[in-house]
Amino acid sequence: MTLPPDTRPDRLRLLMLTPEYADFLWLCALLDDDPEISSDAIWCPDLVDCDDLIRNASFDVIVWDCIFHGGDESAFLQYLAVASEDKPVLALSAEPCGERSTVLSRNGAADYLCRQNLDRWSFCRAVKYLWYREQLSESAHGQLGREVATGFINRDLFFDRLQQALLRAERAGHRLALLHLNVDDFRNINESFGYQRSDQLMFRLAERLRQKLRRVDSLMRIGGDELAVIVEKVEDSLDITQIIRKVVLALDEPLTLDGKSVVISASLGVATYPEAGDSPEELLRRANRAMFEAKRDAGTSYRFYDRQLHISAGYQLRLEADLRNALRGKELELYYQPRIDLATEEVRGVECLLRWHHPERGLVGPDEFIPVAERSGLIVPIGYWVIEQACKRLQESAEMGFAGLVFAVNLSFRQFHDRKMTETIFRIIFNANVDTSLLELELTESAMMHDPEYAQRCLRELSQLGISFALDDFGTGFSSLSNLQHLPISLVKIDKSFVQDLGKSADAEHIIRAIISLAHSLQISVVAEGVETESQLEFLRQQHCDEIQGYYFARPMPWDDLVKFMNRRNQSACLQQ
Repeated sequence: MTLPPDTRPDRLRLLMLTPEYADFLWLCALLDDDPEISSDAIWCPDLVDCDDLIRNASFDVIVWDCIFHGGDESAFLQYLAVASEDKPVLALSAEPCGERSTVLSRNGAADYLCRQNLDRWSFCRAVKYLWYREQLSESAHGQLGREVATGFINRDLFFDRLQQALLRAERAGHRLALLHLNVDDFRNINESFGYQRSDQLMFRLAERLRQKLRRVDSLMRIGGDELAVIVEKVEDSLDITQIIRKVVLALDEPLTLDGKSVVISASLGVATYPEAGDSPEELLRRANRAMFEAKRDAGTSYRFYDRQLHISAGYQLRLEADLRNALRGKELELYYQPRIDLATEEVRGVECLLRWHHPERGLVGPDEFIPVAERSGLIVPIGYWVIEQACKRLQESAEMGFAGLVFAVNLSFRQFHDRKMTETIFRIIFNANVDTSLLELELTESAMMHDPEYAQRCLRELSQLGISFALDDFGTGFSSLSNLQHLPISLVKIDKSFVQDLGKSADAEHIIRAIISLAHSLQISVVAEGVETESQLEFLRQQHCDEIQGYYFARPMPWDDLVKFMNRRNQSACLQQ
């Protein structure tokens, strides 16, 4: 990895994502003779250093060789946009322009060049264009910040910028959202602090919100107590909820004025293009109407003008807010589904499954709240909480005489985004003082797609602590065999979709036979999920499957019910002897 010797702002700083050092030197040479620019370049040859460089190094433009990605080109481009805060990406590949350029542009690349036609003029032109465009963008945002800071209110300028954003959205086929934010009880703030101090409060609020927004979004003050945010390049309601989430969280934190902590709340109205209108006046009018609807709710609240978006995005945000409270308010509980040894019919282990007892909605299923937890990042602290609870129950089970009972915990792909994952899990296990050989972490192939090398390193480190690993939903992914070869997997779980097709599909029987044969040849145990019938059980027994899990023996149950279940099975086993 080559680090830049000079990071002065008048120098063009590039991050070059290409696996070949010769290509890095070639691209640098193309820029060297250009009299208009002085450049420094950082070379990143592999994914291991990529995330760290993007988040910590200073650069203006990303030059990306399209063969450099983690398995999914479009997902990697989206990752670059988020991690680099929308720095422009110049994509290079051997394929001719045309459709290739269109696809990459749609996925977030700022420009595309074919390597076969690449020369000094075309490369320098593309890089300079992106650099100058970025400087203009930063200058515009800086001017916008000064306007808000001085209490600058100009509705004509706001409408002009919204009109330009709408034209861009129409040309690109994107959606757009307008957020209209009104600070609640601003008259009382004026009376308490005076107009000048209240303006300072609005400035500090705007500055805080600006830090939470993307570079492409615009923030303006359109009234004494009103701010507007133009959210461009909206793909779906999830994009909007992510912006609103950041705004709401920023409003939850008190502001400081004259050394005093000031708690404010605000009402947000959201209108989207093209659903709510296609002109600046129409969008603002409908966002304003939604904002007044939000005033009916106490505290910081939001409403969507479009009813369908209000249902989908608003429900997700409310569910996420409730989930935060659930983690603090002890509304979460673990259920346990037994895994039965087919040779002895003893309970070999249990899978720990999360349940949420919502105070108003009752029992919320994991299919409903786990995706919300993963999108918001809440799954990371929730995942650690699950491991803590599993360790406590592991201790209790040993004291009750259920020695050797394995506790399996699902590990979300988001867990691997936490760079202190192994350290945190080690601390939990150390504090619990449990037999680590009885703790099993279940992961899916998608959990390792974000950063495969980091995931492998984490698993190796945890494996050294004695923890075992199971590969969940085996047979449904694309890289199962390679994962078995390169990861410390001691158990695979056959996906329930294959088990439930037994007797209906000959393919399911062939697949299950192949999985069991492959796993056993690698000294790996097999658990079949979703077993519900005697015929399914008998087929799996004939194929020498090691364990089964499913409704045939037991549904997921609370801890006290699990203890009763295991006591009954032990008593039954004693009577049979």
